[in-house]
Amino acid sequence: MEVAPLVQSLKGKLVVSVQAYPGEPLRHPETMAQMAQACEEGGAAAIRCQGLSDIAAIKGRVEVPVIGLWKEGHEGVYITPTLRHAVACVNAGADVVAIDATARPRPDGRTFAQTVRDLRAQCETLVMADCMTIEDIRNAVACGCDLVSTTLSHNKPAIQTTMDEGPDLDLLRQATSEFPGLPIICEGHVHTPADAAAAMGAGAWAVVVGTGITHPTSLTKWFCAAVEG
Repeated sequence: MEVAPLVQSLKGKLVVSVQAYPGEPLRHPETMAQMAQACEEGGAAAIRCQGLSDIAAIKGRVEVPVIGLWKEGHEGVYITPTLRHAVACVNAGADVVAIDATARPRPDGRTFAQTVRDLRAQCETLVMADCMTIEDIRNAVACGCDLVSTTLSHNKPAIQTTMDEGPDLDLLRQATSEFPGLPIICEGHVHTPADAAAAMGAGAWAVVVGTGITHPTSLTKWFCAAVEG
C-alpha cells in the first residue's frame, strides 16, 4: 500500500480531536477554531473535528491537515453515516474524511466499501476508517483506506468514561501485527500522556487525543473525583 504524503506526515505524531457536544458551552465554530489553533501551536500534527461549520472554521484557522467527520444521531452508524455526509465534509474543507467502518446498516443502504468507492468517484480525498473490531480493520484495509483507526472499539463515547479506562491496546497490537507498516491509528480513551506513549509502544502510526485535551467538562470531573474521593 502506498502511503500518501499527508498520512506519512502524521507518523509518530499526535492528532488532536477538537469537538464539543450538543448543548455544551464551547459548541461554536469560532470557539472550536480557536481551540484547534491552540492545539496546533502545542504541536498537533493534524486536527480531527466534526460538523460542516467546525470543519470550515478550523480549516481556515490552522495550517495542519484537517480530518473531518459529520455526526448525526447517537445510535448505530452516526459518524459520517452516508455518502452525502462524506461528500459534504470534503466540500467543507476536510483533507481527510473519517467514516464509520463497521458492517452495521447505514441510512442510505450502502455498505462501507460502497461508500468509500462512491466517495472517491466523486471527490479527491483521503479516507480514515473508524473501526470497532479486527474484522472492520481487515475490511478497511481491503477497501484501500488511507488510515485505519481503533476509534469505535470501546463502543461508547469517551466522555462516558473515567480517566483510568485507557485505549484498546490489544486491538491495536493485533492490527499492527497483522498489517505491519500500514497507518493504524490509536484513537479512543487516550486520556493521559502515558496512554499515548503506550499506544506508540504498541505500534500505533499516530495517536488521536480528544477528551483528554479538549473537553474541559470531563477533565474537571476527573479532577473533582480525585479531590473529593
